[in-house]
Amino acid sequence: MSITAAIVLYAVTWFMTLFVVLPLRTRTQDEANHVEPGTPPGAPAQEEIGRMAWITTLVATPIWAVIAGIILSGWITIADLDWFGRGAP
Repeated sequence: MSITAAIVLYAVTWFMTLFVVLPLRTRTQDEANHVEPGTPPGAPAQEEIGRMAWITTLVATPIWAVIAGIILSGWITIADLDWFGRGAP
């Protein structure tokens, strides 16, 4: 795996983890009983993107390490995933 592939794999893993982490423990304006005019009631009551980014990084890094380890070890290869290139079973 090249350095570029490792960075792309980390970026994809990080953003997928971010989309899982974002709704966790998010309190909406409706739940806080303070809806700002011009915003939907389901909008977050407080900005917590910095904390969410740290949580995402702490979760995504070991996930990336496991995936990179599997790829580097050769346990799963591109040939294993090439279902359409093979003949009929």
